[in-house]
Amino acid sequence: MSRIALLTDDQASESVRPKLEAVRRGLGTVPNLVRVFARSEAALDGYLAFSGALGKGSLPAKLREQIALVVAETNGCEYCLAAHSFLGGRVGLDRQAIAAARDGHAEDTKTDVALAFAREVAAGRGRASDDTLSKAIRAGWSEGELVEIVAHVALNVLTNFTNNVAHTPVDFPAP
Repeated sequence: MSRIALLTDDQASESVRPKLEAVRRGLGTVPNLVRVFARSEAALDGYLAFSGALGKGSLPAKLREQIALVVAETNGCEYCLAAHSFLGGRVGLDRQAIAAARDGHAEDTKTDVALAFAREVAAGRGRASDDTLSKAIRAGWSEGELVEIVAHVALNVLTNFTNNVAHTPVDFPAP
């Protein structure tokens, strides 16, 4: 049971309703996480804007989902593990790739290095060693892409922490 009530469509203010409808149009549903964020219109706006901006960034969808998985595993977020396992499947990650991402690994060397970097940033609360950063640069990640990876870690920390505080009911298939 959620410790923060999920905002229903009937409870949503006139300014929040179109935002929930936009999420519904994009995903086919309004996930429970979004209903928790909707308790604060400012939090909802921030989440939607940050997520939308990063979705237009340079990182491919598969990598974004792999980052979400390793961060969710690092932070023990069952909701995000389920959500991003499902969403990862929708962008072409198979079960093996999803399991590997949760452990911070990938078959592709460049992606593997990116996930190790993301995991260290998440576990280190924004810190990464010189060695990890150097490995990422040697693997071919630009400074801009590394900043974008950090931003994805931050976005996922936000959702992980929100779900962990709220005990958001999982509305995605179990991973």
